[in-house]
Amino acid sequence: MNNLKEFFERFQKTMEDKVVPVASKIASQRHLSALRDGLTILIPLTVIGGISLMLANPPVDLETMKPTNVFFQFLIMWKQWANCYADILTIPFNLTIGIISIYVVLGVSYRLSQSYEMEAFPNSITSLFTFLCVAGVPVALKQGNYIDVSNLGAGAMFTAIIIALLSIEINHFMIEKNIKIKMPAGVPPMVAGPFEVLLPMVVNILVFIGLNQLCIVLTNNGLTNLVFTIFSPLISATASLPSMLIIVLLTVVFWFFGIHGDNMVSAITTPIFTGNLVANLDAYNAGKEIPNIIAGNFTFIFGLAIVYLAILFNLNFVCKNKRLRSLGKLAIPSSLFNINEPLVFGVPTVLNILTFIPSLICVAIDLTGAYLATSVGFMAKTCMSVPWTLPAPLYAFISTMDYKAIIVWVILFIINVIIFVPFMKSYDKQMDLEEQNITQAE
Repeated sequence: MNNLKEFFERFQKTMEDKVVPVASKIASQRHLSALRDGLTILIPLTVIGGISLMLANPPVDLETMKPTNVFFQFLIMWKQWANCYADILTIPFNLTIGIISIYVVLGVSYRLSQSYEMEAFPNSITSLFTFLCVAGVPVALKQGNYIDVSNLGAGAMFTAIIIALLSIEINHFMIEKNIKIKMPAGVPPMVAGPFEVLLPMVVNILVFIGLNQLCIVLTNNGLTNLVFTIFSPLISATASLPSMLIIVLLTVVFWFFGIHGDNMVSAITTPIFTGNLVANLDAYNAGKEIPNIIAGNFTFIFGLAIVYLAILFNLNFVCKNKRLRSLGKLAIPSSLFNINEPLVFGVPTVLNILTFIPSLICVAIDLTGAYLATSVGFMAKTCMSVPWTLPAPLYAFISTMDYKAIIVWVILFIINVIIFVPFMKSYDKQMDLEEQNITQAE
């Protein structure tokens, strides 16, 4: 026990000496700082959107659940109520997480403008308008013109971030070089500010509409789908452990850079996972041997679902920084139902190497452990389709119809928590140092 404690103490010291300084330099870089602070603005939106989605999607399957007790009766009534009022319940989700790229553009560009001591609001409006010229082009239908909001969701986040950063850089360059409409000296800054960004706005529109059209000509996809276009040939999936590890680790990498990792790979993985699940369910109903280990949401429930809950546990029980503790409390309701946006944008995990490194390690351990536990027969294979909002340990149990799945899940969760402890402690201290520097600067 003492040896284990000494190991963690040495590891913690190594983290503080080697990793934290690097993380601090990354965090203090102007553009990465603007990205971090801009995403932090989104925390209230992601919490509200997550609660909305949770209310509209109770973890109930009306075809399989029977009103055999009071709790099941409550869940069934909740599901029936959610079905009746789904359109109303999902309004907050559709207008927060559903169009989150709009808020990303505004938040990131606003913070970067502030770092350059520019008029933040007019410049952030420029970035938003530029982004909408690429991702929110109205589509003409018989009933009128409509904007396809699917291009404004998490899948377009990477494009939103790039446009937010580059458009402000263009604005900053032109304003610094006095390439702007100059107002008389007596005009108040609040009036002159919008006119300063007029010419830069025109340049931004021309540049990004031109780039978008060029992408369409070369790839048949616009800027919002460019990343998927580049990486989709590299993502080939089979049901083997090595290929699944590559895909899930790639998902973590995408999330690190602010790209919706699940959207990136789902077009390829969903048909495979769903087909495997159907084959497993048919075999289960026929009383035959279940063929596929990786099926349904296996890679999520025994992968990132454990990782995010390990982060949540550390936020609430390991971290001491007031901001991180507050975030941990706010994220509990949504995270328990597998809605992790408050953690992704609140911690944030985007461009955060102190959450990225342990996430890669834990996902690899989790999937390998769950796969081996299944392959040796300790845990049954996934054969049931379960609502994705069901809390992960229960999901593991119901999807396999095997209580030992909970044992495997809990063991992996404990391992994840232990792995994350030194990283989250280091992040905790980094946050304290940043807050002290801000206080001293003020």
